Amino acid sequence: MKVAFITNIFPKLSETFILNQVIGLIERGHAVDIYAHENIKESKVHPEVKQYGLLSNTYYLKVPLNRLQRIRGAAKIIQRFIGKHPGIMIRCMNVFKYGRRAFSLKLIHQVAPLIKDYDIIHCHFGDNGNWGVLLKELGIKGKLVTTFYGYDIRLGIEKGGEFYRDLFDCGDRFIAISEYCRDNLVQLGLEQKKIVDLPVGIDLTKFPFKWERQGFKSGERVTILTVARLVKEKGLTYGIHAIHKIHQKYPELKFTYRIIGDGPLKEELKSLSRELELDDIVHFTGPIVEEDFLKEFLQSHIFLLPSIAELLPVCLMESQSVGLPSVATAVGDTRKIILDDKSGFIVRSQDADGLAEKLTYLINNPLKWPEMGSVGRRHIENHYDINKLNDKLVEIYRDLLS
Repeated sequence: MKVAFITNIFPKLSETFILNQVIGLIERGHAVDIYAHENIKESKVHPEVKQYGLLSNTYYLKVPLNRLQRIRGAAKIIQRFIGKHPGIMIRCMNVFKYGRRAFSLKLIHQVAPLIKDYDIIHCHFGDNGNWGVLLKELGIKGKLVTTFYGYDIRLGIEKGGEFYRDLFDCGDRFIAISEYCRDNLVQLGLEQKKIVDLPVGIDLTKFPFKWERQGFKSGERVTILTVARLVKEKGLTYGIHAIHKIHQKYPELKFTYRIIGDGPLKEELKSLSRELELDDIVHFTGPIVEEDFLKEFLQSHIFLLPSIAELLPVCLMESQSVGLPSVATAVGDTRKIILDDKSGFIVRSQDADGLAEKLTYLINNPLKWPEMGSVGRRHIENHYDINKLNDKLVEIYRDLLS
């Protein structure tokens, strides 16, 4: 099969779920091209991007800012495609239907890289699904598959069901990564028969079970870990306040709190940590590469995710696969990943006291960690193994094509 992936940014450190699917398809013998609206050029990228040569098959839907360059570029595009694809070229210049996008020649520049014969056009995030509808209107061939995640569900709720109306009508298949996602798609007006369930997953071979090789030494400093974008939805202010409450109530406890990630709230969160006099306890690492990411998990003891909004967080799967007992808030489908009171604890969102209580329990009961970790590992193996999920993705494609 020949598959086109359309996403917002590629490569992106925090979107391993897209990278894992791309690699899974390539390893199964399928050809994958990646189309992204932007390359933010992060200082660090996953090594698989280079290992599999993914950038050589990645195309950015950029448009020349200079009008003269756009005109010259459009002329070359028309000359190249007008013989084999006259309909697409003519529709791209239909100013009556597409207005300024056509008149400015932006549309023809954005569509040109996709004029290939694809079996599947797989759009990640609903707004890219809307872009996929436009491609079908213009005459680009391929079954249209759209995976919904979190912000795109919220976008549909904010803007109303009409925002995805054309997509729901024209799309061939929709992938819901969780029950929360499926329920909201139905409420937004999507027919259930078009939806298939396929959660995101992780490569378990990259996350060895921590407690097979090491234990906790008496007197060792406990490390609590969070991996998250530093944005409001992740609720990190509540996490930091929970750490402060523990430190105030139990000053004798030896622990540290490490936050991996970057984002617009970085300075605000650092300022909060200083105000609460937690500089010796709370540490911000910034973004890190995959090898260091694993080291952080293996050197930590407890995982914390104090989110206000989530869908199906991959970082919880990773923490559970390594065997870290985890504390998370009851948002989205976190209960599907953490087995409450078995592999970790679920706490109400925006409840710093509740977070502090469960974290304190775990800090004081290190003998519970391996047992809880084993439960979490088995759960991830049974439900979120990316190799099994990628097999199912191929089945979804083949079912469409048949």
